[in-house]
Amino acid sequence: MDTSLYSVMLHAHSVGRWIVLLLLLFAIINSLLAGNRPYIRSDNRLGLLLTIFADLMLLIGIYLYFVGPLGYKLIQNSGMGAVMKDPYSRFFAVEHLAGMLIAVILIHIGKAQGKKPIGDRAKHKRTMIFYLVALLIILASIPWPFREIFQTRGWF
Repeated sequence: MDTSLYSVMLHAHSVGRWIVLLLLLFAIINSLLAGNRPYIRSDNRLGLLLTIFADLMLLIGIYLYFVGPLGYKLIQNSGMGAVMKDPYSRFFAVEHLAGMLIAVILIHIGKAQGKKPIGDRAKHKRTMIFYLVALLIILASIPWPFREIFQTRGWF
């Protein structure tokens, strides 16, 4: 494992989460405040920027999963049974990846709602719902330092 590249990617992944969270909040607020306003180019661009950053974080996360010590290598070394019994190991080897993958899929579905031939109000409402559910899943899937099992980890 190239520790310098791993470290760079880990920091990029950690900083990138804030970008994705901010873009998600902007997209949700934008859809909430839209009302009957037409679904315009800036709505589409915000969704595109959100999906690009979410996809980038997913790709970096997949790299970290297979190269780093807390993903696939943990399962390989300890076995799936041992990983599932330890909450810390289970979070990184299974829960984090599954939650983030589901959230990225929901972000893509939300973005696709803006292309459907439906009313503008429905487009805003649907994108907001998918983005909101994705945000909740992401918030539950982040190893926050205030959670009991992650108190040794920092914010970055």
